[in-house]
Amino acid sequence: MRTRDLELLQQSFDVLIIGGGATGLGIAVDAATRGYRTALVEAGDFAQATSSRATKLVHGGVRYLASGQIHLVYEALHERAVMLRNAPHLVQALPFVLPAYKWIDLPFYGIGLKIYDLLSGQSTMGPTSFLNRKETIQRLPNIATKNLCGSIVYHDGQFDDARLALALARTAQDHGAVVLNYVRSRSFIKTGGKITGAIVQDFETGTELIVHAKTVINATGIFVDDLRSQDDPSIPRLLSVSRGTHIVVAAAVLAGETAIMVPKTPDGRVIFAIPWSGRVVIGTTDLAATTVEMEPGHQESEIEYLMETINPYLATPIHRRDILSVFSGLRPLVTGKSSKTSKLSREHHIDSSPTGLITVAGGKWTTYRRMAEDVLNFAIKGGMLPGKPCQTDAVKIHGAPTSGAPIAGPLFRYGTDAAEIERLQQSDPQFAATIDAALSFTFAEVVFAVRHEMARTLEDVLSRRMRALLVDAKAAERAAPAVARLMAKELSASPDWAQEQVAAFQTLASTFYLPK
Repeated sequence: MRTRDLELLQQSFDVLIIGGGATGLGIAVDAATRGYRTALVEAGDFAQATSSRATKLVHGGVRYLASGQIHLVYEALHERAVMLRNAPHLVQALPFVLPAYKWIDLPFYGIGLKIYDLLSGQSTMGPTSFLNRKETIQRLPNIATKNLCGSIVYHDGQFDDARLALALARTAQDHGAVVLNYVRSRSFIKTGGKITGAIVQDFETGTELIVHAKTVINATGIFVDDLRSQDDPSIPRLLSVSRGTHIVVAAAVLAGETAIMVPKTPDGRVIFAIPWSGRVVIGTTDLAATTVEMEPGHQESEIEYLMETINPYLATPIHRRDILSVFSGLRPLVTGKSSKTSKLSREHHIDSSPTGLITVAGGKWTTYRRMAEDVLNFAIKGGMLPGKPCQTDAVKIHGAPTSGAPIAGPLFRYGTDAAEIERLQQSDPQFAATIDAALSFTFAEVVFAVRHEMARTLEDVLSRRMRALLVDAKAAERAAPAVARLMAKELSASPDWAQEQVAAFQTLASTFYLPK
C-alpha cells in the first residue's frame, strides 16, 4: 500500500498539505470530501508531536470564560458536539466534579458553569448540577473530605487524540486522498514566483519525488515557522510555544469514572485529573519553551507542581513512585502581546505568503474541523481553489458505527474495525495474548497497526496506535522486544531492524516518559 501511495503522490493535486497533525489531517478530510484532489505528507508519524500529547479533552474551555473569550468557547462547544456525533467510538461525554471547600465557591463557580451550559445550548453533554458532601464522596471515593462542603458537576468530552488523528488519516484515504507518513517536504517548486508544488523525500528509501499542486498548505503545527522560512528566510516568526506536561497514575487515584477539576492554581491555571484508558491523567503545566522539538521533555519542578496541586484534593495522596508515565508536548501559540504563554489566545491564525503558501497556526484539537473549513474557505476566497461547500459537519470519521450505539469494551477505539482485530485474535493464539501483563493491548493490534494503520516504527505502535507508552512506560519497555519481533515479521525487516527499534524505543521511554 505504501509503495502504491508513493507512486500516486507523483501526480498533480488541487491541494497539498504538509503536516499530519490534527489540523493537517482535518484539512485533508475537508478537502477530499469537497472533491478536491488531495495529498498530505507528514515528515514523521501522524500526530507524533503536539497532537498526541493533549489532556485528552474535547471541551469548550471553561477557563476561557474568565478571560472573556466567549466566541472561542461558543465555537468549541459546537465543535465538541460535532466530534461526538461523527466519532462516537473515539469521543465520549465525561462528568467533571469541581469540589468546594468554601461555601462561597458553590455559587461562584456554579454561575460560571451554568453560563457554560447556556452557551452549549442543544450541544450539551449533560446539565450542571450541585452535589452535597455525601453525594460528592460517593461520586469520588478518594476525594479529600476535610472542610468539603459539596461540589458542582458539569460535563465535557474526552477522546483519544492519537487514535482520532489516525482515524482522520484513514477517513481522508476513504474519500480518495493520498496520505503518507515519513515523507518530508525538502523544498518548494515555484513557477513565476508562485509555489506550485514541493519536492518531497521518502524517509525509508531516500527517494525524492515531485508533487505538483494548485495550493500548498503549511499545517506543520509547532514547526510552521521552519516551513515559512523555507519559503522566505527573512519572514518573522509567527509562533510562541509553551510546554504542557502531564503525569499518569493508576485508576485507583480517582476510583471512579468522574474527573476532578481544580478551578484555580497559584499561577492562575486550571488542573484536571481525568480517568482515561484505564489510568488517570493529571495535567497540565504551561511553561514557555525556548526551542521547538519533537520531544520537549519535562522539568522535575513540573512533576512536583502537578502533585502539589492535586494532592490537597485526594484523601490518599500520590507519590513519585505512583507515577506510571510522564508525557509533554508543545503548544503552538500565535504570538501576542502577553509575556505569559498561558495568556496567549488559543484561536487560530491563517495567512498567505506572496508566493501563495497558506499557513495555519494556533488553535486546539476541539476546533480542528472548523480550522480546516476556514483554511479551505480562505483558499477559495483568494482564488486558489474553485468554490466547493464544506461537508465535514456530517462526515462520519473512519470506524464510526453507521447506526446504533458505538462498540463497547476494550476495542471501542477501533470502532467498526474491531471485528478485524477479533478475527486476528481468533486466527492465532499468539495474537490473542496481551503484549504485557500490565497492559490490555494484544498482539493482534500490532499486526493490525502494521497492515492497516501505516505503522512503520516500534514507537508508532507502542505510543500512538496503542497508548502503551503513555499509560505505563515501564510496561511498554518490557513489551518492546516481542512487539518489535512481530513487526519485523510483518514488515519483512531483519532482526537487526528489530534490535535497533527496541534500543531507540527504550532510550525514548527512559529519557522522556519515566520520572527520574
